[in-house]
Amino acid sequence: MRALVAGRLVRRGRVEQGLALLFDERFVAFTPEADIASAVPRIDAGGALITPGLIDVHTHGALGRSYLDADAAAFAVNLEEQARHGVTGVLATTSTAPLNDILRTLQRTRERIAAPRPSAEARLLGAHVEGPYFAAAQAGAQDPAHLRTPDDGSAPDILAYDDVVRILSYAPELPGALELTTELVRRGIVAAAGHSMASDVEVARCAAWGMSHAIHLWSGQSSTWRDGARRVPGMLEASLAWLPSGEVIADGHHLPPTLLRLAYQALGPERLCIVSDTTSGAGLANGSPFTMGEMSYVVGDGVGMMLDGSSFAGSTSFLDAMLKVMVDRVGVPLWDAVAMASRNPARLIGRERQMGSLECGLDADFALWSDDLAPLATFIGGVRVTGTPLEGEQP
Repeated sequence: MRALVAGRLVRRGRVEQGLALLFDERFVAFTPEADIASAVPRIDAGGALITPGLIDVHTHGALGRSYLDADAAAFAVNLEEQARHGVTGVLATTSTAPLNDILRTLQRTRERIAAPRPSAEARLLGAHVEGPYFAAAQAGAQDPAHLRTPDDGSAPDILAYDDVVRILSYAPELPGALELTTELVRRGIVAAAGHSMASDVEVARCAAWGMSHAIHLWSGQSSTWRDGARRVPGMLEASLAWLPSGEVIADGHHLPPTLLRLAYQALGPERLCIVSDTTSGAGLANGSPFTMGEMSYVVGDGVGMMLDGSSFAGSTSFLDAMLKVMVDRVGVPLWDAVAMASRNPARLIGRERQMGSLECGLDADFALWSDDLAPLATFIGGVRVTGTPLEGEQP
């Protein structure tokens, strides 16, 4: 057991000072520094902020590599890069692509989880299957050539990987959506709405059957339209009204601060998740081309773009940058922003009793930050995986 001292703990809706974090592979205690036994080794945090490790449940890739590449090197590049940004848990996220490509990614995910975790990588917690069951009118950067409907016979192939699929997102108005919702709930997979032209009635119907989450609010979602003199709420309004949780891409490009603030006000710090939605363009310079599946994109003005400029193609920012946007530009308290990028994603996928908070008995996954929220070090299972060694830390 070791004691991390001289840090500021972001936990329980505040920043706590004067407490030491005692840990081995799990958090053991939070106690006044003066009460630490002399035999316990001390590690000096140097005044850094200490948060739970961030958890990204919607991320496609980085540094030119996508999870859809489905090879060991692509997974390693992405999981190592995530750890450098204070992220300790990841869902490998697919996109609309040939079915066999999605299945290969799920198989690679299964194999990677079963193998020992390389020391420099974030934890691989499973997969998020984003697509191929989306509405063509809201496909955005998803590959239109491989869109499907849930009733076309392909769902059983994906659900054969129910041991690793944690979230499956789809348009609730499509044929077979209700039956898919029921099957996902039965298997313990989060049924999530996305890339949809649904009305509020269609979303509410799936919600009654167990749909519980909405991916990237405002992005790829129908909004209120007029039917004669009457207004029909779309998927956006229905998500905020009927679904237990939702997520935002808080890179400052996909949504302006006003919409990020609105999502925070509507869902609150208990129900809103921050996701990166990084593509393989993350970490590349402006103008860099990148691919995901059979689609080609380019990095432009700090975000992924379709080649014709018609739509964003995911984010190029990681969760650490999104914390800064939420705190500095949206005005969200630090502890709420951290919870939306750690505790809430863990709760979404049913892992809140293992990770996502600074609480006794949970995995000792945590990150150290400067005052301006630059990541300084990342610990997973009590072991530092990135960052400069701290004073008192054993090699």
